Amino acid sequence: QVQLVESGGGLVQPGGSLRLACAASVSPLNAYPVAWFRQAPGKEREGIVCIGSNDGVDGSTYYSDSVKGRFTISRDNAKKTVYLQMNALKPEDTTVYYCSMSLLEHYFCSGVGWPDEYWGQGTQVTVSS
Repeated sequence: QVQLVESGGGLVQPGGSLRLACAASVSPLNAYPVAWFRQAPGKEREGIVCIGSNDGVDGSTYYSDSVKGRFTISRDNAKKTVYLQMNALKPEDTTVYYCSMSLLEHYFCSGVGWPDEYWGQGTQVTVSS
């Protein structure tokens, strides 16, 4: 059973930064893709960032237009954790953030399809002055 646990959410002022963490029970984590989604009340869950399998390189990454240039995904294989560094946060980034993954090797993140087999419980991010 795959377990994902998010942490790092909280309250931040507009323009500020937060780093979310997604701790996984899977090893080696870099063999599999991990994604971050967010879901605002009354809206569909939105895939925003994905990091793919580490096939000899750092792993493909994909960013949605809404976060490109502001958010960065990274992975610490030894800690079995994926991070989402969020900079230049805006009030519209306020919502619950979820990490997800699938046990699919050689996965390339392209924004067409998402690794969404397993989910964490979510962490709230609030951007407000």
